[in-house]
Amino acid sequence: MLNLDRLRTLDALARHGSVSGAADGLHVTTSAVSQQMAKLEREIGQPLLARNGRGVRLTDAGRLLADHAARIISQVEHAQADVEAQRGRAVGELRVGAFPTAMRGLLPQALTALRADHPDLRVLVREKEPEESMAAVVRGDLDLAVAIDWHNKRMPVPAELARTHLLDDSVDIAVPAGHPLAARPQVTLAEFADEEWISWNEGQFCHEWLVFTLRGTGTEPRVTHIAEEHHTQLAFVEAGLGVCVAPRLGRGPVPPGVRLLPVCDTVRRHVYVVRREDAGLRPSVRAAVEALREAAARL
Repeated sequence: MLNLDRLRTLDALARHGSVSGAADGLHVTTSAVSQQMAKLEREIGQPLLARNGRGVRLTDAGRLLADHAARIISQVEHAQADVEAQRGRAVGELRVGAFPTAMRGLLPQALTALRADHPDLRVLVREKEPEESMAAVVRGDLDLAVAIDWHNKRMPVPAELARTHLLDDSVDIAVPAGHPLAARPQVTLAEFADEEWISWNEGQFCHEWLVFTLRGTGTEPRVTHIAEEHHTQLAFVEAGLGVCVAPRLGRGPVPPGVRLLPVCDTVRRHVYVVRREDAGLRPSVRAAVEALREAAARL
């Protein structure tokens, strides 16, 4: 019996045209793609890939199976939608990924409403960074992903995913209470170009955005400290160890030694939810997206 995860790998390879492209699209290693393809070739009993210079190409059998894989993946979504639609209710299990501040500031309200309106729907939530959760939706490991990008740096969304905008999240700059600009009603990012910054983990989209944006001021950013959680970043700010970006969504208590300064530049995050195109037919997916939209509207 053909393995669905391996068919998803073949589908990604056909769409992206290379092992590295498929790996990037699925957010796995090239080795993982190669291993999945090797297992699929053993299941099929004939080669699906052939050498093409330094890369690979699909064989005739590979192209034929890739066409079937795309239809199978789509049909799985339709089958799930039909079963739910027959009941006419949002039921079963729904798997959702969300980035940390959405987990705190958006998901609790949305999940409370879902539980009240659809008691037979079981929602499983996992905290994941946007790139990771979107890749999980592509693979079918998640049904929905709440993700972000920035006003000046958009995150690529795979073609097979549909995006629904939820809200725009403004951000402030967090500075120590004794900072020379602490009493200012508004600031610009350029005024902090020479500061020591506390940022997210290197490689994360928000860290890349911060470095990209600060370089746009004409200086090389001084990212001195790396911390995953916003409350940890604010603790470093209070200690006088630097400044940080402080999004408003999901913001917890602010330490007394920290001042939050609105940025007069148009600095904001776009928050949205993504799903596979075919999954929009499922009542559970529609209900969850609507609950997220309503929770975002209340914010």
